Amino acid sequence: MYRPGHIGVSLVVYAPFGYTLLAGGRGGLAVIGGALLVALAMIPDIDMRVPGATHRGASHTLLCALCVGTGLGAIGWALADAIGGVGATLEEGVVLRVATVSAIELGVFGFLLGVLVVCSHLLADVLTPMGIAPFWPLSSKRYSLDVANAANPIANVLLLGLGVLATVGVLWIVKPGG
Repeated sequence: MYRPGHIGVSLVVYAPFGYTLLAGGRGGLAVIGGALLVALAMIPDIDMRVPGATHRGASHTLLCALCVGTGLGAIGWALADAIGGVGATLEEGVVLRVATVSAIELGVFGFLLGVLVVCSHLLADVLTPMGIAPFWPLSSKRYSLDVANAANPIANVLLLGLGVLATVGVLWIVKPGG
């Protein structure tokens, strides 16, 4: 899939986590997590910019998901003291508050977010004929549902629309701040 499709699948995958965070009074983390998931949705495609790397190779695996999760978890752990209990003004009168977050909590949040970033990307790419080999290096077997080509504009827009719908649905159910 292309960027719109990947963002859409990321939003769909994140919806239950966003709901849980919002319903649990962690609106700041929910927003930060959703924004990071969208911003990092294309991380596995870094292989297209690395000379000699195979597209949909190592960066499109569950091992990569664990590595990215570990990296974001470590960053979350390290940043816990810096952002715990602070707020950020988004625009006049709109303040995003992040409740006090422990290092363990933010580390786990970062780990899960990193895993979700890669796994949602893999989910979108498994829809294409090229598929993925998610269990590399244990297995090179490729998996594909062969639903649509990555460049299919209709599939990409539909996936993006589904992601937006999932996000709006979560916001409608939880009604944060209301």
